[in-house]
Amino acid sequence: MTSQRTSSRGSRGKRGLWPVLPLTVSLAAAGLGVAQAEPANPAPVTGVRAVTCVDRVFAGMTGPQRVGQLFMGGVNASLPDRKRLQVLRQYHVGSVFLAGRSKSGTRATKSLADGLQAKADTVAGHRVGLLVSTDQEGGQVQVLSGPGFSTIPSGLVQGSWSTSKLRSSAALWAKQLKAAGVNLNLAPVTDVVPSSLGRNNAPIGRYDREYGHTATTVASHSGAFAAGFAQSKVLATLKHFPGLGYVRGNTDTTANVVDSVTTGSSASITPFRSGIKAGAPFVMISLATYSRIDSKHRAVFSSAVIQKLLRTSLGFRGVVVSDDLGNAVAVRSVLPADRAVAFLNAGGDQVLTVEPNLIPAMAKAVQARMAHNPAFRLKADRSVHRILAAKQKAGLLYCG
Repeated sequence: MTSQRTSSRGSRGKRGLWPVLPLTVSLAAAGLGVAQAEPANPAPVTGVRAVTCVDRVFAGMTGPQRVGQLFMGGVNASLPDRKRLQVLRQYHVGSVFLAGRSKSGTRATKSLADGLQAKADTVAGHRVGLLVSTDQEGGQVQVLSGPGFSTIPSGLVQGSWSTSKLRSSAALWAKQLKAAGVNLNLAPVTDVVPSSLGRNNAPIGRYDREYGHTATTVASHSGAFAAGFAQSKVLATLKHFPGLGYVRGNTDTTANVVDSVTTGSSASITPFRSGIKAGAPFVMISLATYSRIDSKHRAVFSSAVIQKLLRTSLGFRGVVVSDDLGNAVAVRSVLPADRAVAFLNAGGDQVLTVEPNLIPAMAKAVQARMAHNPAFRLKADRSVHRILAAKQKAGLLYCG
């Protein structure tokens, strides 16, 4: 997500009739690594497959509850809107994004997060916790501040530190988020902005969000940031795949942003590759178009970007979250319902919209497509499994 957005911005039904698909999710052995999902075409196995906690929670969910897991809705971090909160509950939204700016500190934020968690859906008598996320990068992109929160320097400043200093600092920042009830950070920025472009790069360079101007520096320092968060057991997100460093326009405020430089083998992909190899649990997809990868689709709607490059070439098995599909000008020409369906169909897992009032149209479209298209339903159900696996890693599932 870009700094432009950060600075500006129910009851249970009858049991669903969708079949429980034979999916397997195995988690990384330790830390906050990638939730490994079963391949699209698994090899035959002999014997009886063990039923995981994720399987049991998934099986106990109603259809609308499963669809709700596919969404992350925005909540104002300082003054939540009750009507928007009601939309989140009504549509069983499984994750929230704390947006805007709050100077209230960790205690007040924890109170907000606890209130949200108390309204989370239950399955078989046990609450399925919410992923509570925010943008806590540093510099001009720090949603949460006040008592208990450090003032985090910009990415460029962090990039000038040793990786050991950055990792220890990031572990502290993550600990503060955890104390505030936040379990997912939509950071680190993994984009490489060339020095020749610098602040003419509107989404990243203009705000000094990058760790440096070479793939080597960005890889080492985004990796150190993510490692610090894993140490403090807060999920981190590599963004904005496959990179916003070579564009000029900001997708939050500009339509038709195109990267005509990046390919699937560009050096700027290296930080994502190394972060994925280290076990990054989330990757956020850009809203720009990458003409040398897929000239016909924005990355967020591109199976060539998500399925072929990210999943197959880079081997990512965790949760793929969109950049904002709510208010961003880059997707304004696409109907909200079509945004959600196209992202999931391309291989994405979790639709982020900072405007929760778009969720009804989005959720209804997803549910309708699942009801009439078995292949799409399979994709969506796999996505729910990945999200539940991440929640289990964050201690948000109970399977006693």
